[in-house]
Amino acid sequence: MKSLAELQAIKDKMKDKVVIREGANSTRVVVGMATCGIAAGARPVLGAFVEAVNESGLAQSVTVSQTGCVGLCQYEPIVEVYEAGKEKVTYVKMTADKAKKVVEKHLKGGKVVVEYTVANCE
Repeated sequence: MKSLAELQAIKDKMKDKVVIREGANSTRVVVGMATCGIAAGARPVLGAFVEAVNESGLAQSVTVSQTGCVGLCQYEPIVEVYEAGKEKVTYVKMTADKAKKVVEKHLKGGKVVVEYTVANCE
């Protein structure tokens, strides 16, 4: 059994590896993590978003979380980006590499990566 001090040290060490799922951040990135999403590779996509958001210094303004079924199983892994005052952006058939590009171009640069959106999936 770990002591409370040891558990607190572990928590503090891991804080920068996990983006808090609650908060008043102006941008939310939501990764579909239902069975279909996980089977299609959503777990590495979620990890890539968390890592890239932290590395880009966006953790104070961007929240990364997960949800259940988004309803478009054939397009999994699906990621939805919600920004205050803007229309939701739905990214489909995501990979860890695409996630890093979305963080760099969309979340950091302000430009939607149109080729990854649901509007361009067919």
